[in-house]
Amino acid sequence: MSVKGLHKIIYPFAPDQSGAAAVLYELGGMIIICDAGGCAGNVCGFDEPRWLSTKSAVFSAGLRDMDAILGRDDLLIEKIKKASAKIDAKFVAVIGTPVPATIATDYKALKRMAEKRTGLPVITIDSNGVLWYDSGIEKTYLECFRKFTPEDTEKNIIPDSVGVIGVTPLDSESLSAGKRITETLTAGGSKRVICYGVGGSLEDFADAGRTEKNIVVAASGLKAARYLKERYGTPYECSDPLIGEVRAGLPLSTEDLYGKKILIIHQQVRANALRDTLRKETDDTGNAPDITVATWFIMDDEIAEEGDFRIREESDFFDHVSDGGWDIIIADGSFRKAAGDFGGRFIDLPHFAVSGHFADEESVRFYT
Repeated sequence: MSVKGLHKIIYPFAPDQSGAAAVLYELGGMIIICDAGGCAGNVCGFDEPRWLSTKSAVFSAGLRDMDAILGRDDLLIEKIKKASAKIDAKFVAVIGTPVPATIATDYKALKRMAEKRTGLPVITIDSNGVLWYDSGIEKTYLECFRKFTPEDTEKNIIPDSVGVIGVTPLDSESLSAGKRITETLTAGGSKRVICYGVGGSLEDFADAGRTEKNIVVAASGLKAARYLKERYGTPYECSDPLIGEVRAGLPLSTEDLYGKKILIIHQQVRANALRDTLRKETDDTGNAPDITVATWFIMDDEIAEEGDFRIREESDFFDHVSDGGWDIIIADGSFRKAAGDFGGRFIDLPHFAVSGHFADEESVRFYT
């Protein structure tokens, strides 16, 4: 019998409030996790690898039981006001957790009250701690562009400029991913590269309407890219500038791919990019592999192929692995145990939101 949402073998993934905090972490704001303390501890202790090396003003709302039950928003606003007076913050962000979701917190009212009392721009993210991290990233990018990108469409386009949407440590293989993406695109001819939320600042969003093109490196950035296209006419494409490095790190020769049935599990854009790369290696051989993409996270129909699928439960994962007839599975190593008696090759493709493991750092692996 399958119980919805129950993971008995696979680790619980980073939740939506962690995804929201990941986008905002480097933007110079005051980030309020609207909880009693546990969710903020989870964000900083497990889901935010920059916490030990980069400063950011992340706070817990510190809600007591009766504060939450009675909806004492005035107390939260007072805390925010006092903290903002001591911190040189550019904005305030209030990120939801199961607590405000349970008591139906009015985020619009919180936003109005906080802006009035602090004099700072305020954004609210209605994450609930139940959805996965990509949902929080998706909502936060969209809110940031709506709030911080001017509506004026008469500004000149910045020549050879590229905006990169979707770069967070949760979807990356390394803390240096943003820097390496910038170097890769610059080497390819781009003169101005902005990785929104990583290695930049809040001011980057102000020029988003003037950017010549956007690159979406994770499906969680697609809604924001579509908003920018609709609002400012900015074209976008889904690609992974680092896929060459990712491919080079896989212990697979071109000959290993011939005629094989392969399953790639990751966030959709990276998985798609890896599939395209592997196909190109065998295009002229007449013995191309049969490659399917799957993800636990956002599966966008616009960039999906027939046969691609989303995994929703641990039991779904087991069924797809055991009944799919795969020769090779490429996925985060933490899934290996859940693959049961899978007899093919299992290739590790790290995904930090899944296992807390990077590919290129001396980090502790939480799985065997």
